[in-house]
Amino acid sequence: MAEPPVLFKRTKPKHTQRSRISTPDPDAAPTTGEDDSPSAVAAKLRKKTRAKAKSTLSFGGDEEEGEGEVFKLKKSSLSKKLQLGKSSIGIPPSAFEPTIARQSTGPTYDAAYLSQLKASTPTARPPVLTGESYDVDVSMDVDSPGQLSTLSSIADDAGAETAIPSASSILAAKEKRDRLRKSKVGEDFISLSLTKRDDFSQGPHPESRLMREEDELGDADDEYAEFTSAQERIALGKKSRKKEAQKRRAEMNEMIIDAEEEDEETQEWEQEQLRRGGLRPESAEPAPKPVYKPAPIPPVTPIPTMGAAIARLTQSMSELTTSHAQHSAAMSKLGEEQRLLDAREKEMREMIAKAEDKRSWFNAFREWVESVATFLDEKFPPLEKLEDEHISLVKERADMVAARRRAEDEDDLILFLGTPPSLQPQPEEVDELGRTIPSANSPHARANRNAAREARRLRRRATNQQARQEEEGFSTDSELPPGDEDDYRTAMGQLLADAKGIMADVKADEFRDPNAGLGKWFGEWRSKFGDIYTGAWGGLGMIGAWEFWVRLEILGWDPLERPRSLDSFSWYKSLYNYSRPSEADDEDEPELGPDGDLVSAMITTALIPRFCRILEGGGLDAYSATDIRRLVDLMEEIEISVDKQNPKFELLLKSVHTVFSTAVEATEATLAPFLELNQPRFDPAAIPARRRFLTRRYKLLRNLVQWRKHAGDRYGLGTLAIRLVTSSMLPVAESGWEVGGEDIMRKVVQALPSELIPPSLQHLRAA
Repeated sequence: MAEPPVLFKRTKPKHTQRSRISTPDPDAAPTTGEDDSPSAVAAKLRKKTRAKAKSTLSFGGDEEEGEGEVFKLKKSSLSKKLQLGKSSIGIPPSAFEPTIARQSTGPTYDAAYLSQLKASTPTARPPVLTGESYDVDVSMDVDSPGQLSTLSSIADDAGAETAIPSASSILAAKEKRDRLRKSKVGEDFISLSLTKRDDFSQGPHPESRLMREEDELGDADDEYAEFTSAQERIALGKKSRKKEAQKRRAEMNEMIIDAEEEDEETQEWEQEQLRRGGLRPESAEPAPKPVYKPAPIPPVTPIPTMGAAIARLTQSMSELTTSHAQHSAAMSKLGEEQRLLDAREKEMREMIAKAEDKRSWFNAFREWVESVATFLDEKFPPLEKLEDEHISLVKERADMVAARRRAEDEDDLILFLGTPPSLQPQPEEVDELGRTIPSANSPHARANRNAAREARRLRRRATNQQARQEEEGFSTDSELPPGDEDDYRTAMGQLLADAKGIMADVKADEFRDPNAGLGKWFGEWRSKFGDIYTGAWGGLGMIGAWEFWVRLEILGWDPLERPRSLDSFSWYKSLYNYSRPSEADDEDEPELGPDGDLVSAMITTALIPRFCRILEGGGLDAYSATDIRRLVDLMEEIEISVDKQNPKFELLLKSVHTVFSTAVEATEATLAPFLELNQPRFDPAAIPARRRFLTRRYKLLRNLVQWRKHAGDRYGLGTLAIRLVTSSMLPVAESGWEVGGEDIMRKVVQALPSELIPPSLQHLRAA
């Protein structure tokens, strides 16, 4: 470690006026007493002052004071070694090393010396030096001959007298300063800087007195003072030097401790760096030769016996066997788990593939269903309009037949019960054109109706052999006149043509044929995703969409007018095959699928509501035995697919009961005014008229009883039959009991079941 430099303490002498001191002659001998020159006096003064000064050493040396003794510097052993090293090598001391002057003995302050000093002290201010400026802060220590010559020159200059300025020059200087201050020209101070203020940029606001942040912070000396030694201070006092020395020793100890705590990796790295820098030779010292150490002799062990060895081997064998069994079990378990994981992975991959197929298929299915929904939204309104038109045609035809039958009944009742006031012939009315409006109950109108009835009877007998044997009034007589019949047939033909026109603009086969569209998609859904299909009731959803094609196919069909079995329709065959996806055996029918019998669902959904509207609208004639027979056949066919307890089947039975009840009520309404009048007259045509009226009611009763046999006594069919006999037939028969009434009532008793025979007719049964 290099020796720290020597620090000297500066002493600031008292600022006093001095006279110029002349430079002393170095060759002249020193003088004492009164002949001493001012330079000698200054030299003595310097020696006295120097004797009291204290030097500050950075390496902790203490000062020693003594009068007349030379200052001795105590050096450490390290500095002595360095000095010895320099002297031995022969290197001269550096010019930068400080030299320490010996301290001289201080002067004696006696009366003669003080008087001499007073006499030599100038009383005027020394003149301003034009050459070198004197720094009062410079130490009085004389370290070199150059400094001694400088002090001598200063002392010589101090002896010269200084001129005092006059009052006029002082006044002129003051006026000049005032003038410059007022004119603000130039600077009123002497700048310490070699440059002017205008030479530098004044910033964006030169007139502002605020200090910028960068000017206030300075050049970061305070911020980085810890690293630039800006905060270090020179120790001047004895105590401060001791503290600095102790602090330095503590730091050195810490550095030594840190150096000793270096690990092997750090030392190796330092050695490698020294080797790379050429400060350490490549070759290292040879490793010391290994010292031979003999192997230790093992202790004597007894020879093992056979039994102990066999026991030890047996135990080891058992342990190995157990370990092997455990490892084998663990291996087999791991293999089983691996197999299960592989199987599970395969299943997961299959599930993912199925899920993707399901997603793609259902997306396509959803798009197709949306297209079908759009198609049905467009086609259903015209279909419903045509259905309503068909019902209106059937109702119009039934109303025409019922009106003609009521007029014929009134004509017959007038013949044997008289004419009630409400049916008296009205005077002929004339319209605005002068034409006569015929009255409905005029003799001429009745004659025309009788003639038309005879013509229909003759025509029916000519075409039908059975009609020739029927008695008068037993025929249904529900045919329309030829003109009206032709108009009805034309309207029905136009209706069927309009039904075909609904699908005229449809070209796709999957919309024209539901079996190619609905059957294909829903069948694929059932085969691929059966659980979802069953849970979502896919079969009922297909029925709801297929209903349009079923209703379109049966549009214009009257099941009683044109009898046709249900299995002859294409929708019946398609749904029958769809409901039975499995192949049929040679003997048994194919089993039903998860949907059950969809034919039954379609009948209850689409056909029965349609049949109810047709029957109630006039498609069923209660006086027609043919219609009743066809209705029974149709109901038996429906019962094969639909349970009798089904609410839709009950609705169909109720519609048939409504038709019979309407016919009985119409008979009572027609007969009521004639029974109130009851004014029979002698007329040869009265007897056949009464027979015709009772025969027509007898036919209605037979149809009612026949339907009751098939449907049972539901909705009061037996009560309705008794009501027809007691309120409509018996009063008319009693009015002509001897002329045919008794015979008709005997037929009634024979047709009625025993529980339905009224008490007033029980005697006819016994007879």
